Amino acid sequence: MTDADAPGDSEAYFRRLVDPDRLRAYLADELGPAEEFDVRRHPEGHSNETLFVTYGDRELVIRRPPPGETAETAHDVLREFRVMDALQDTPVPLPETVLACEDHDVLGSDFYVMGRTAGDVLRDDEPERFAAPEHRQRVGEELVDGLAAVHAVDPEAVGLADFGRPAGFTERQVDRWAKQFQWAFDVTTEERAVPEIAEVTEWLQANVPADHEHTLVHGDYKLDNVMYGPGTSPELVAVFDWELSALGDPLTDLGWMLSFWRDPGDHAPATPELTATFMEREGYPSRRDLVARYEEATGIDYEHDRFYRTLAVYKLAALGEMFFRRYLEGNSDDPLYPTMETRVPAMAERCLRIIEGEEPL
Repeated sequence: MTDADAPGDSEAYFRRLVDPDRLRAYLADELGPAEEFDVRRHPEGHSNETLFVTYGDRELVIRRPPPGETAETAHDVLREFRVMDALQDTPVPLPETVLACEDHDVLGSDFYVMGRTAGDVLRDDEPERFAAPEHRQRVGEELVDGLAAVHAVDPEAVGLADFGRPAGFTERQVDRWAKQFQWAFDVTTEERAVPEIAEVTEWLQANVPADHEHTLVHGDYKLDNVMYGPGTSPELVAVFDWELSALGDPLTDLGWMLSFWRDPGDHAPATPELTATFMEREGYPSRRDLVARYEEATGIDYEHDRFYRTLAVYKLAALGEMFFRRYLEGNSDDPLYPTMETRVPAMAERCLRIIEGEEPL
């Protein structure tokens, strides 16, 4: 019952995430007793923490916030649970929701439990079974179709009519992430400044689209937040990481997804640790191909591309700066976090390249 699957992580940090005895007692109360029990940390996440749990004959996943102080509105796992639970009977592919817990005596924070889904998350490379042009094309198509399914949800029909204020959403996004930067800068500027962020913030504030469609938005929709099933033909079987979901502007989701999708000849990644490049291979659709499929599936025109992709990179940079603050305060031993000392400035430069048209769609 250790954290051996996460190289570089300490046993002490694992114990801050979970008390196995208390967790087992909680699951016994809620699900009934089980002889087999094991819990381990999933090493791939960089925001909310993910724990894999074997409980009897069930394979479960727990999502909880990281230990330590976090920026206001970040890491809202119960909000994540609510939207996933509401979408269980929709075409959006999702894991089974199991439990949500607000009792901090169990893990020291809110958390929820879901079923574990079989398949592959495409992080660093493609599975060998997908390494053919027709399968690579399908990977991109399935990714777009999953996003279109999210944006097609009727929020009122699934009990999410009060899940946000879609009017003015995009402008509030700029303000929100500017505030997240400020929260992080309160600590990180003692190490180094990122003056380009002020310029990017001003440009975003001056170029917010006047209006937008109102839909459910995921908030973090990208290739490594979905899972493809174990079959040879790529099939999207689960969409994960809903902590930033809301009612808002669907093009913020599309711009975010596109900011992670690589075309041949693109600039070197500003954050190589977070950027897969295998979709530059022959057979994968281009960003323009993905946009065309999205527009056809949803009937929504993708306008203001420079704004939406700049906002996407700006948000990622803000997350990176928050990671850097948590590292400086000793609230994470994730090896990604200290790299943000240089990665965030690189992302700020990327924002300026998109603004200036040096990184076209």
